[in-house]
Amino acid sequence: MFFMFSLIPVLSVGLCGTKLGCGEGGCGACTVMISKYDPFQKKILHHTANACLFPICALHHVAVTTVEGIGNTKSRLHPAQERIAKSHGSQCGFCTPGIVMSMYTLLRNKPKPKMEDIEDAFQGNLCRCTGYRPILEGYRTFAVNGGCCGGKANGPGCCMNEKENVVGTYVYSFLLCFSSSYLHSLFQTMMSSSLFDSSEFQPLDPTQEPIFPPELMEQKQVCFKGERVMWIQPATLQELVALKSQYPNAKLVVGNTEVGIEMRLKNMLYPVILAPAWIPEMNTVQRTETGITFGAACTLSSVEEVLRKAVAELPSYKTEIFQAALEQLRWFAGPQIRNVAGKRTVTMDEKFFTGYRKTIVKPEEVLLSVEIPYSKEGEYFSAFKQAYRREDDIAIVTCGMRVLFQHGTSRVQEVKLSYGGMAPTTILALKTCQELTGRDWNEKLLQDACRLLAGEMDLSPSAPGGMVEFRRTLTLSFFFKFYLTVLQKLSKQQNGPVSVCYGAVSQRSHCKHPEVPRGQLVEDTVGRPLVHVSAAKQACGEAVYCDDIPHYENELYLTLVTSTKAHAKILSVDASEAQSVPGFVCFVSAKDVPGSNITGIANDETVFAEDVVTCVGHIIGAVIADTQEHSRRAAKAVKIKYEELKPIVTIQEAIEKQSFIKPIKRIKKGDVKKGFEESDHILEGEMYLGGQEHFYLETHCTLAVPKGEDGEMELFVSTQNLTKTQEFTATALGVPSNRIVVRVKRMGGGFGGKETRNTILTTVVAVAAFKTGRPVRCMLDRDEDMLISGGRHPFLGRYKVGFMKNGKVKSLEVSYYCNGGNSTDLSHGVTLLHLDNSYNIPNVSSVGFICKTNLSSNTAFRGFGGPQGMMIAECWMSDLARKCGLPPEEVRKINLYHEGDLTHFNQKLEGFTLRRCWDECLSSSNYHARKKLIEEFNKQNRWKKRGMCIIPTKFGISFTVPFLNQAGALVHVYTDGSVLLTHGGTEMGQGLHTKMIQVASRSLGIPTSKIYISETSTNTVPNTSPTAASVSADINGMAVHNACQTILKRLEPIKQSNPKGSWEDWIKTAYENCISLSATGFYRIPDVGYNFETNKGKPFHYFSYGVACSEVEIDCLTGDHKNIRTDIVMDVGTSLNPAIDIGQIEGAFVQGIGLFTMEELRYSPEGNLYTRGPGMYKIPAFGDIPTEFYVSLLRDCPNSKAIYSSKAVGEPPLFLSASVFYAIKDAIYSAREDSGVTEPFRLDSPATPERIRNACVDTFTKMCPSAEPGTFKPWSVRV
Repeated sequence: MFFMFSLIPVLSVGLCGTKLGCGEGGCGACTVMISKYDPFQKKILHHTANACLFPICALHHVAVTTVEGIGNTKSRLHPAQERIAKSHGSQCGFCTPGIVMSMYTLLRNKPKPKMEDIEDAFQGNLCRCTGYRPILEGYRTFAVNGGCCGGKANGPGCCMNEKENVVGTYVYSFLLCFSSSYLHSLFQTMMSSSLFDSSEFQPLDPTQEPIFPPELMEQKQVCFKGERVMWIQPATLQELVALKSQYPNAKLVVGNTEVGIEMRLKNMLYPVILAPAWIPEMNTVQRTETGITFGAACTLSSVEEVLRKAVAELPSYKTEIFQAALEQLRWFAGPQIRNVAGKRTVTMDEKFFTGYRKTIVKPEEVLLSVEIPYSKEGEYFSAFKQAYRREDDIAIVTCGMRVLFQHGTSRVQEVKLSYGGMAPTTILALKTCQELTGRDWNEKLLQDACRLLAGEMDLSPSAPGGMVEFRRTLTLSFFFKFYLTVLQKLSKQQNGPVSVCYGAVSQRSHCKHPEVPRGQLVEDTVGRPLVHVSAAKQACGEAVYCDDIPHYENELYLTLVTSTKAHAKILSVDASEAQSVPGFVCFVSAKDVPGSNITGIANDETVFAEDVVTCVGHIIGAVIADTQEHSRRAAKAVKIKYEELKPIVTIQEAIEKQSFIKPIKRIKKGDVKKGFEESDHILEGEMYLGGQEHFYLETHCTLAVPKGEDGEMELFVSTQNLTKTQEFTATALGVPSNRIVVRVKRMGGGFGGKETRNTILTTVVAVAAFKTGRPVRCMLDRDEDMLISGGRHPFLGRYKVGFMKNGKVKSLEVSYYCNGGNSTDLSHGVTLLHLDNSYNIPNVSSVGFICKTNLSSNTAFRGFGGPQGMMIAECWMSDLARKCGLPPEEVRKINLYHEGDLTHFNQKLEGFTLRRCWDECLSSSNYHARKKLIEEFNKQNRWKKRGMCIIPTKFGISFTVPFLNQAGALVHVYTDGSVLLTHGGTEMGQGLHTKMIQVASRSLGIPTSKIYISETSTNTVPNTSPTAASVSADINGMAVHNACQTILKRLEPIKQSNPKGSWEDWIKTAYENCISLSATGFYRIPDVGYNFETNKGKPFHYFSYGVACSEVEIDCLTGDHKNIRTDIVMDVGTSLNPAIDIGQIEGAFVQGIGLFTMEELRYSPEGNLYTRGPGMYKIPAFGDIPTEFYVSLLRDCPNSKAIYSSKAVGEPPLFLSASVFYAIKDAIYSAREDSGVTEPFRLDSPATPERIRNACVDTFTKMCPSAEPGTFKPWSVRV
């Protein structure tokens, strides 16, 4: 059945380019191009589609083009592939094929697109690594209106030159602060703004694209029969009507964008499917006297095209409804979804919907067409939608509003107010409309309408979906927007509506990095923007990920059976029904574990739950079958009986029940009590930060291959931690670690989520392979992955801070509570070491609690507790600045550390460049001038507000577990001079392999083309530390350098005897003289280690620093916000690869935007996770990055403590996105002041539209008060 309803399984046979990222059409990783002959328009149509949803049966007479079909590394790359690769737009690469195919399809339809077309084309694609900027920059070169940089880059008026002028001004004032020796060195370091040379790109030649197969131009009825489903594709309306009469309950499918999800995720079954996509009458578009009629099978993309043409041709008064529909279509799903998405006439009124997803259309009837009417003179129509994310998102609340005035007056003749998201069906505010009819369109009508709507659009405080106050307020806000829009049109004003304008403002960006020193050899690539070594393969779909490994002949597939209860005793597990599913092989559980069922970092977890489950998603067993589809069906047939126990779900519940994981850590410095006594002011408060899902595009995946003798097993795993994967598997199987080989080629993202949590899947798959003696594979579905693997820890911070009138902090008392979930895992690594952010606090008393709850165990995530600790520091810093009545930037600067200061954990700061970063960011962002412009903007605008904030970060680099700060490497030199390099780090998109090749190239003095990294494995470099904590380039780079030096030392006599010889000559001579050409390398970070009890030691080897300034604009009526501009200055030492480092900075920053403004995990009071996929969980998309995005690497700041003076860059930049959060808070303050509310307010993270809107207190929010806590059961709880 899965084959019938997804193109993915077919494409995966021999082709690995099209990726499965979510299975619900929400990420775009599986994007392909669908081409078909349209007999109605008599032309070939090309459009994108999600292969995970597109039914195979619907491919009859359709051509499918995947990323492999447009170019490859063996012959030539297509320009769409080449440009994303060379512009550094591919990091982990899992999303790259889908993005390439979106661009390719656009180029097939528009060989010379506008930049707006390019941005629109990516609305259905997500990327978790890059931050999107390099993708847009690379593809900007296709645009005919790509702006200065898309046309004549660096010409007169170019934004690059404008930015240079700003920096030039800055340099002039900046230089006054430093000595003449420093000035001399400053000018020796030239800055570059180029990361790629567009002149190297091959031109696009549309004439060279493949032709459409002519044999696919005919259509006729076809029928496909599967195991449980029959698919019929009628060719005529008569055939369809007859089939619907024969099968009245048959499901009609045109795009499959919903049915496919229902059948896979909701376990629904439709035995008969009718696909009327080719029926002429259902594809016609007709203009009539009253409107435009669209056949029911017309795609939304074609509807959009027709409506745009009508708006351009017809008088504006006739196209009010068309314009509103177009505005909604702009934000409805992505292009991939819009592209596939007896006769009686019925009106779509309040009687049309009879229930949730039910209408008055009878079972035997077929919807033939829909007419969108012309609007009349005196008639106005608007539609509004508010969602978590503008692009490709389902509405929280949506509405359509129409008013018709009596001719020549402003008196209401008819009014319709229709809302979605306020009930199971679309509802009309009938009472309100009745009251408004016959009234004049004035302020009294507005007041009465809001009062009436507040009463009519009521919601139970326990309503599904939650956000009750927000949703109710939106109904009023939308009407207010409509009221003003109509009022302006009645007054013939041309200003447009008050909503925030998200027009086609193309993204602008700029990167500055130091050039390599003069005289550096061309062959020496260290410091140069070398392209990611796998970028071209990733862009062509040739890069092999774990699930791309070809299937073994007798391979089996595994599907997990997990708990549906958060805390319960297991009474029975019945797999008898599963045994009747075709292809069933066996069920495995705790009794099948040959070794120990105990596992986990703290030995407090099990491979399989035995007597008790402690979270929803707890693994109880697994079904093994011959195919993925059969194993899924069988797993759903396993029946489990429970005796429920009371769960602990939230931090507050854990505090009440004192459910903590020991030990409880504390850091104390100075005399806190005395500090408070000496303070002018004392401020107390608390802040909550929600968790975050890793949302790596490649979910957890394992392939276990038993070798048949002595307990040997080979594991192909998507993991950051080979050692623990090897160790835990060996323990579960009861064999020594030397029998287990773990291999990792690359990962499709990790971000900490694959540091330990992959082992919960790997051990299960290994047990299944051991039991069956056959290879077993499992790649988790997105919903499974999100349910069982945990994420970033939610935090609650409570603080008391004492400070002086000038804003100088004297004393801090702070408590942190993090939700650790049901096991220890790595939660002890979430420490108190970043509670200061970048500020010198003389007296500190801090304590950190790990709450043990009945949620899936939370784990490492980029920044690992640092962002949460620093976020709470910025919370009290922001509040105390308000209390002092001082500019926040002044208060922050007065509290910044200085060179040589001691931190609260008593580590001396050396090479402290943060103040340089701060000054440079203030200047390059034009902070003070823009702040004045923002103040003026806010005075002139009531319902739009802007805010700006500048935030620093200081991030410690090292594993806080000292023995992990080690790495190994292995270098083989072959007789032809080629080098095979292996090290202990894994590649997950961060460019580690690329950097290690650059290090080896410089160390050996040979070109990078001679060096190759195949994979990371436990049988080449043993006992590897996890690729985490941002130190991998540091420790593995030094280990690689050490191994290379060993080789060079052996070659030294040969080089001396033949100084003019080539590398190949020396290697050949060494081999003939029996000199070993293989060497291991090793490195450990010296003198790191810290004792919490004594507050002594050195937890970090060094620190990375950065500063960001962000400006935002909020819509006070809806809570929406737009990221206008961000400037970042980052100290990465002497960059090994500026393109990779800037990519990490941008990627981390955008991931942080998600953490602090968008991404919200939602749980039921019983501990059940609602947000299990991109449908409900929203990560940033292309349109969410700052419109202007400027990144600069600090010059002349070599770091003596890392390889070639570089610095770690993976985690430190993430917290800089807090500048967006506090810019939003700044804007909210302005909105509240306009409402006469001046006292401080609490804003928890993330700053979602709901939180922003509710914080902008006004008349509308007061009309929708919150229900008293404790008087109802909420739909969701804050964990």
